Amino acid sequence: MTFKTPSVPSHLNPMQWHQALAVSRQTCARVFRDGGTPADALASFGLLSQDDVNWDKAVDMIAGEICAHAMPKAA
Repeated sequence: MTFKTPSVPSHLNPMQWHQALAVSRQTCARVFRDGGTPADALASFGLLSQDDVNWDKAVDMIAGEICAHAMPKAA
């Protein structure tokens, strides 16, 4: 039996999701530090921003984008 945390989308590996969240948070922190907005952070990943996007939503959207593409396999 597999248990998922409520914050992890059911179609994703929990480890992949948590790693993507970490990368997303780091990216958003850098954008914030440099005076950017959540829309700027989304644009750095090629995502269209919504008018009411906040940092929490931006982190989740970026993590979802990271998980949407297959990871390259190592040698």
